[in-house]
Parts: sequence; structure tokens; C-alpha cells
Amino acid sequence: MPAMGMKTLLLGLGNPLVTDDSVGLRVVAQLRDRLAGEAGIEVGEDYWGGLRLMERLVGFDRAVIVDAVMSGAPPGTIHRLTPADMSTQRSASAHDVNLPTALAFGRLSGECLPPDERILLVGIEAHDILTFCEQLTPAVEAAVPRAVEAVWDALVQLGAVESEHGSG
Repeated sequence: MPAMGMKTLLLGLGNPLVTDDSVGLRVVAQLRDRLAGEAGIEVGEDYWGGLRLMERLVGFDRAVIVDAVMSGAPPGTIHRLTPADMSTQRSASAHDVNLPTALAFGRLSGECLPPDERILLVGIEAHDILTFCEQLTPAVEAAVPRAVEAVWDALVQLGAVESEHGSG
């Protein structure tokens, strides 16, 4: 049974105008209706990493973040990461920081943030994050249903939803 009174953020990251960078937004959009009746879960979209992402997490007890990643794995590979795994910078800006550093800054400044063990990233390996296009590449498009289920599994792991609710 989901933990009562805990606030969960499901956040899709990406740019809807840049090929595979939009995959996090698309995965979260597919879960929005499925999660509509779940108490304590906020579903959102954002376009920023680093400090702005940390600010978005303030006030939540747990979070699942969905984003495109580029690790060198085959396009469409689904990754499950924790903040400790997120050592690369998401932002192209040299003035931004990676998520672990942003979380550390937030905690040092007294912000109420989820503990690292309650933050999961579902990353979908991208093929193209440079081309302006509103369509995903074929391998990434094919991975969306698996990514939706990986996000659901992450929500179950964090105690935000019940596993049998996702079997429909």
C-alpha cells in the first residue's frame, strides 16, 4: 500500500523540439492519466537540470525523473540511476551543476529535499539530441512502452503506487 501523506514528484525532462531529448516528456505524458487517481503524486514536465531541477524537488518526499541520456549504450536502452550515478552535467551551460552537486547545495541551504535513496532517474538512451525535430528516432520511439513500465516499477519501488495497479 502506498505510504500515506508522502508527496511524490514524477518529472519528465527534455525539450519537445529536439528529437530524442523529448523522450522523458513523452513517457510522463503516457503516465499522466494512469496516475490521475493516485493521491500524493504530482506529474510534471520541465526543461532544466542542475540547480533548477533541485529547486523543483523541494517539498517532495520522493521523486522519479525521466530523461534522455547519452552513455554510449545502444539507443533505446533503459537505465535506472540514482543521484550517485548522475555525475555528468545535464545542462549544456557551463554555469550549471550536476544533480548530486545541486542536491548537496540545496541541503546545505536547508531546503527540504527527498533523500538520495528516494530519487530515481529512468534514463532512455538517446540517439539524436541535436536535431530540431518533433519526432523520436525509431529505436527511442520503440523504447517508450518499456520506459513507461520502468517508471511504474520505480514508483512501486519507492512505495508511491501499488504494483497490481500498474498491470492494466
